[in-house]
Amino acid sequence: MSSHITAPRGTQDILPPTSARWLALEARIHDLARRFGYGEIRTPIFESTDLFIRGVGETTDIVEKEMYTFLDKGERSITLRPEFTAPVMRAALEHKLLAQGPQRWYYVGPIFRYERPQKGRYRQAHQFGVECTGHAGPEADFEVISLAWELVRSHGIADAVLNINTIGDDACRPRYREALLAHFRPHADALSADSQRRLEKNPLRILDSKDDRDRPFVESAPTFESILCDACREHFAALRAYLDAANIPYVVNPKIVRGLDYYSRTVFEIISGVLGAQSTVCGGGRYDGLVASLGGPATPAVGFALGIERFLMMLEALHGESVAPRAGVQAVALGAQARGVLVPLATELRRMLAQPVFMDYEDRKLLAHLKIADRNGARFALILGSDELAAGEIVLRDLEERSDRRIPLGRAGDLAAALGEERS
Repeated sequence: MSSHITAPRGTQDILPPTSARWLALEARIHDLARRFGYGEIRTPIFESTDLFIRGVGETTDIVEKEMYTFLDKGERSITLRPEFTAPVMRAALEHKLLAQGPQRWYYVGPIFRYERPQKGRYRQAHQFGVECTGHAGPEADFEVISLAWELVRSHGIADAVLNINTIGDDACRPRYREALLAHFRPHADALSADSQRRLEKNPLRILDSKDDRDRPFVESAPTFESILCDACREHFAALRAYLDAANIPYVVNPKIVRGLDYYSRTVFEIISGVLGAQSTVCGGGRYDGLVASLGGPATPAVGFALGIERFLMMLEALHGESVAPRAGVQAVALGAQARGVLVPLATELRRMLAQPVFMDYEDRKLLAHLKIADRNGARFALILGSDELAAGEIVLRDLEERSDRRIPLGRAGDLAAALGEERS
């Protein structure tokens, strides 16, 4: 006997009632993004591998270790989307959206990274994020950060901390690169293998290392603050002034560099200890050079990404598994004759009611039908049996109050009206 086929390692099936929590979070995301003036963008799940090599960076963990890459039947190198920003900018260039002026987009969808699965970390994960293009000033940085902060704040994550930093631009980053090389080169043999490989290519990546062997050298590394050009210093000061004016608390953390090559100037993370150790809720920053690296015009841009799975885990740890209030009606037919009347009636009710209408089509006793109604979370039951048919009535049972009311078995509109009265 063959064994059952299971979901691939590092993936999960999202089933009711858990899927209802996903829908509720996504609904709030869509509403929040709309209130900030962002429109939804959806890109393909797979893209040309070159997009991520050029956009994300050859020396990043994503490109070096985590991408799902394969040759398609045309011998083209294809990669399952490991992050959203590069695909969004590819779409913007392809459809000439940047020529129309500043743009604001948001997205919700899956990403794919081959990494060791653990609680809250999957090989198919889901992200919410935003991208704001065309604004070079700190106002756009502030807007993006405040959108992320509003989502976190509105869900009651009281211990959330906003960490911000600046990593300079093309004018001052080369000086910082030289300072890092001077700091790390004498200790090259003591660094992790990954950091040794990155030392000459991109020493900034070493600051993002989680390897214990690198920690003492990362802790003592020079900070960007000492080599910032005047323009970057003023940009960062203005961002801090906006955050102060909006009463958004923050910590300047010089160790935040983010893990992707396209960032410049502002970088930020929101962290929380809800799940135990401090963990990242979301992160992002400014990436003014990304569009040009993809062959487009120089375009200022800033954004962030938030992991949906991790965020839902935090909400569950904070608030427990919330039980949705009862909603809708269970149509209960006791016998074939009642079923022949109730099936088309349920269809009409589904056209009229905003609430769900459930129905089970098997011959069961009333108690079994009511157990199904409880499992469905129905607020009401419409019960029709031979006695009700003979009387030309149907029983409307309030499953919370455990009270019955008999209603003439007439048009669906009358039933819909009666259900409306019960809900009010």
